[in-house]
Amino acid sequence: MSETNKFKFQYCQKIVIFSKDFKKVLLCKRKGEADYDGVYSFVGGKMEVSDKDLISGLKREKDEELGEDFKIQLYTLFSTNLNFRKKSGDHMVLPHYLARHLKGDIKLSKEYSEYKWVKLEEIEDFEPKIDNIPETINILLKLRAIIKDSNIVVI
Repeated sequence: MSETNKFKFQYCQKIVIFSKDFKKVLLCKRKGEADYDGVYSFVGGKMEVSDKDLISGLKREKDEELGEDFKIQLYTLFSTNLNFRKKSGDHMVLPHYLARHLKGDIKLSKEYSEYKWVKLEEIEDFEPKIDNIPETINILLKLRAIIKDSNIVVI
C-alpha cells in the first residue's frame, strides 16, 4: 500500500430505524450491490463532500432511500461504529445511529428491492441479513436509557 493510500477510507453512515414502539426494526434488501446483493441491511450511505455536516448527510441518505415524507427522530450524540473491508479492498468506517419512525410511508429507492419491519424477537432467525445486525440493535437499544430530547433531531 502506498503512503498516499495508507489512510484512505469511506465514511458510510447507517441509520437503525425502530418502529414507534421500539418493537420492530426496518431492514431493506440490497439490490445490485457488490458485497451484499439480496441481503437485508440498515439504510444509509457514504458521506459526500457536498454534505454540510453529519446530520445533513444522514438526512440526504434517508431522503434518497426512504423518501422525504418518511420522518424519523434521530439520536446523534452517540453511534456504534463498525469497520468493514469491501470485496474491492476498500476500507469503510460505518457509524450506526439510533432512530425512531415518526410518520410517513416508505418510498423505497432503486438501491433496494423490498423492505420489512422485523420484530426484535425474530431478528436472530431472520435471513438473509448482514451478520452484525442483532448485535448492533442490542448495543443501540442500550442507549435509550440515556437519550434526552435535546439530543434528538427530526429528519
